Amino acid sequence: MFKLALNYIQDESGVTAIEYAMLGIIISTIILATFFETSALPKALGDAMILIESNINAANN
Repeated sequence: MFKLALNYIQDESGVTAIEYAMLGIIISTIILATFFETSALPKALGDAMILIESNINAANN
């Protein structure tokens, strides 16, 4: 699997416009999933930040 990914990265014969379009779609999907109100991701990120903050505060005491 790693070799396949490495070959893909090193291969420069692909159509660049399609590759950039795919990256744009992936990034757009991630951004929309992050900020969409019904998604569980914003709550999970908020909960993770609260947990990190409480762990840092506990370590300082």
